[in-house]
Amino acid sequence: MLFVLILPVISSGCGRENSKSNKEAAQNEFLIFCGGGLRPPVAELAGKFAKENEVKVLTDYAGAEVLISKARLSKRGDIYIPGDKGYVDIAAKNGLILSQKSICYFVPTIFVQKGNPKRIKSLKDLTNPGIKLGFGNPEYIPIGRKTREIFEKNKLYWNDIEKKLKFQSATVNELCIQIQAKSLDAVIVWDAVAHSYLRYGELIMIPIEQNVISTVDAGVLKFTANRELADKFVNFLRSDYAKAVFHKYNYRVDKPE
Repeated sequence: MLFVLILPVISSGCGRENSKSNKEAAQNEFLIFCGGGLRPPVAELAGKFAKENEVKVLTDYAGAEVLISKARLSKRGDIYIPGDKGYVDIAAKNGLILSQKSICYFVPTIFVQKGNPKRIKSLKDLTNPGIKLGFGNPEYIPIGRKTREIFEKNKLYWNDIEKKLKFQSATVNELCIQIQAKSLDAVIVWDAVAHSYLRYGELIMIPIEQNVISTVDAGVLKFTANRELADKFVNFLRSDYAKAVFHKYNYRVDKPE
């Protein structure tokens, strides 16, 4: 889904003046491909950046694989921010990234219905009889891959888990919506995303020694028309101001230890 945060004023005219203004407008567009789970803080920060730099910022929120495919096929875009740096690393190996820096961390957590009717207290409880589970699709989004890594780390075999899998999502927010609708008993999502749905569910934290933390990187795409502005935005995402915004939305800027 594509959003325009701020539009620059373009003077009306015709002929050469109109052509020139259109060209200038195109140069002032700044496109961010961003994972859906990062939308709250990135939307606020992109809006401030747009105003301060008098640039039209467009943000496209979707799954990591969908976003990089869009960038590759359209040959456009300035910034790529998926929910895990592994996707940026792969894009960099494929020559699509000019530079990248870490901006925050995602912590996988179990999210259950309000009141926790199935009494789920740990990863192992996800194998209990009668549990309906939902996970991110590992082919599309980082939380799906991290979920598989967590099971492998804790020697919970996928064949046992898969029998209880009732839903796979293409975005992390869809999993929380399933808990909101009481369609599932438990899902594994990013902790920051789950905080937005706490009126509908409860967090069951995964002990750090059992968990697999995700580092979130912002990468400058090779298609950027303004490298200086792209680098400026990435640095802005690492500023004290940005850290305060991430904190406001329950995103972690310090790696959990």
